[in-house]
Amino acid sequence: MASPGYGEITRNGLWNNNPALVQLLGLCPLLAVTGSVVNAIGLGLATTGVLACSNLAVSLVRHQMPDTVRLPVSVMIIATFVTCVELLMKAFTYELYLVLGIFIPLIVTNCAILGRADAFASKNPVLPSLVDGFMMGAGFTAVLIVIGAVREILGQGTLFADMDLLLGPMAKDWAIPVLGGNYPGFLVAVLPPGAFLVAGLLIAAKNAIDAGIERRRSQQIKVVPGTKRVRVTGKIT
Repeated sequence: MASPGYGEITRNGLWNNNPALVQLLGLCPLLAVTGSVVNAIGLGLATTGVLACSNLAVSLVRHQMPDTVRLPVSVMIIATFVTCVELLMKAFTYELYLVLGIFIPLIVTNCAILGRADAFASKNPVLPSLVDGFMMGAGFTAVLIVIGAVREILGQGTLFADMDLLLGPMAKDWAIPVLGGNYPGFLVAVLPPGAFLVAGLLIAAKNAIDAGIERRRSQQIKVVPGTKRVRVTGKIT
C-alpha cells in the first residue's frame, strides 16, 4: 500500500483528522491543564516530541515486530521517550514540570500517540511516519493553545502570563492584561466545566466550517447538458 503524500498527512494532522477535534483523543490532559497558554504550550511541545520520536522509532523497527508483540513494544518505545522528556523538563523547566504534574508521565497512555504508532508508523516508511507524528502533535498543540488562551483571557483577564516558567526570566514581563488590571475573573473558565465548554465550541466551529466548505463545493459542481441525438427510422410522410 502506497504511503499518503505529505500534503495529505499535513491536512490530516492539522485539520481533517485532528486528534483533539475529530478523533477526540487525549481529552484528559487537554481539558485538565489548559488553564493558561504556558501550560498548553508546555504539554503540547512534550506531546509533539514524544509523538514524532515514537513514530520514528516504531517505523524503524516495524519489520522486526511481530503482530503479537507490536502493542507492548510500542508502549515501551513511547515510555522511553516520555522518560526523556520528563528528565529534560526537570532539568530546564522544573517549575512548569511541577505545574503539569502527573500529566507528563501520563503521556505514555495518551491514545493519540498509541493510535498513531499502531495505525500509521507500524505500516509506513520512516519519513512519512516522522512527519505524521509531528503534524498530529502540531494539531493537538494548536487546540491546546487556543483553549488555553480563551480560558486564560476569560478566567484571569491576561494572556501569556507566567511564560517565564517555560522560557526563563526573559519572558517574565510578557503578560498582556487583555481585559484590564481590574478584571475580577470568570471562575467557570478556569475550572474543568470551562474547558469542556470551550472544547465543545471549537468542535462545533470546525464542524460548521467543514459543512460550509462542503456546501460551497457542491454548489460549484455544474451539470453540463449534453446534446441528444435522435435516430429516426422508417418513412416519414
